[in-house]
Amino acid sequence: METNYLMIFCTVPDTKSAESIASALVSEQLAACCNIIQNVRSVYSWKNEICDDTELLLVIKTTVDAYDNLEAKITELHPYEVPEILAIPIYRGSKDYLNWVDSNVNIG
Repeated sequence: METNYLMIFCTVPDTKSAESIASALVSEQLAACCNIIQNVRSVYSWKNEICDDTELLLVIKTTVDAYDNLEAKITELHPYEVPEILAIPIYRGSKDYLNWVDSNVNIG
């Protein structure tokens, strides 16, 4: 099943990073919307150590066509050496909402 829409998950270490990335993605029309969810607990392995951190989660709505530019922008602005950038296909959703996403994402 093909889709034109994606939901991107991206964790960040602090509010400043979350706001900076979200603002850039929306203002550059790489994303229609970015939700910032606070107090996400992440347990993960990094450089042979188990880490347990509180992060923020960006939930980003965009189109498949904008993904490459969106990933490049997140990578440019993100403070992590290896940022979490996961794209989840959106197969169904409100037609009005998805039309709104289309009208607010423009890759030029």
